[in-house]
Amino acid sequence: MSELETLLADMVRIDSSNPGLAGGPGEAAFAAHLARLMEQLGMEVDLWDALPGRPNVVGRLPGGGGGRSLMLLGHLDVVAPWGPEAFVPVVREGRMYGRGAADMKCGFAAALLAVEALIAADRRLPGDVLVAGVIDEEWESAGAAALPARWRPDGAVLVECTDLEVVAEHGGFAWYEVVSQGVEAAGADPEHGVDGIALLAPVLAGITALDAELERRPHARYGRGSIHASTIAGGVQLPVYPARCTLSVERCLIAGESVAQAQAEMEGLLSAAREADPRFRGDLRAVVAREPLEQSADEPVIAAVAAAAATVLGRPPVLRGDIGWADSGLLVAAGIPVATFGPAGHGEHTADEWVDLASVATAAQVLERTALTFCA
Repeated sequence: MSELETLLADMVRIDSSNPGLAGGPGEAAFAAHLARLMEQLGMEVDLWDALPGRPNVVGRLPGGGGGRSLMLLGHLDVVAPWGPEAFVPVVREGRMYGRGAADMKCGFAAALLAVEALIAADRRLPGDVLVAGVIDEEWESAGAAALPARWRPDGAVLVECTDLEVVAEHGGFAWYEVVSQGVEAAGADPEHGVDGIALLAPVLAGITALDAELERRPHARYGRGSIHASTIAGGVQLPVYPARCTLSVERCLIAGESVAQAQAEMEGLLSAAREADPRFRGDLRAVVAREPLEQSADEPVIAAVAAAAATVLGRPPVLRGDIGWADSGLLVAAGIPVATFGPAGHGEHTADEWVDLASVATAAQVLERTALTFCA
């Protein structure tokens, strides 16, 4: 194996699946592994718990002073595996397969290779170069939320897979639970039973209608706003009126939309259900919500990444937005501009997750050149 393959394979072998998703072991082992790699490079390492037993990690390559600081940022957690073989990296036709290969341990490999190249060139930059790993992106982003209180770089590059394209803006989302209360009774006792599942019908119909309306509204360059029912669970057995039904809903937001708008839409759906049937008793709970991210392409860190990519690729890179939310939203909200840039990969959250190894090497070159210009 090449140095790159070995570096990334060792990362993929570590199960860092999020505890909030099917009870994964968490990020501690992977954070410790990154800390060791950073120390071997000569970086100063800060390892601390963002949540109990779930540490963030930051490595610092000190600058000489007077320059801007740049953070290369990624999330330590992965989604639940499809089986134990998910953490056995396999290389086929220039691609590495495995849970976390694309989402997003390849970004850490690129970031560390970039730092290694800076050190090997013996060029001490005026500004600091940081490599940061944060917990919990796949659930509530507790790691990114905790980061700015401890580290505040002048700019950051989120090293998610972007197919070597530069992402400056992205969508947001809001997750909700709706609990419909019925009255449990025998199925043959309609005088006393109230169907908590059926009473949700107007809410489901309203979701379908609202999504059709969102399809007709103006779209962002990267996609459209949408809403869908995610899960539904209710009842205990066939011959019984269900006393309770829980519906989960995801509202995907684009530029120009807001979490407050999504909240109002959901409240409107429940109000319509009450008007359709006075027996409907539904409680709305907001689970997690994040605003869409809007930034100017003129932000210095975005411009630096775009210029570096143009030099390495030999052409201007694609500059775009992305419908999916990322930790960059929390950093920008805290006043830290973020460009998202990383290798080419596909199959995130599936059993066919892979990253193109050559693109990891290319991403490392772009990150190195970005640091050379941004931290000057």
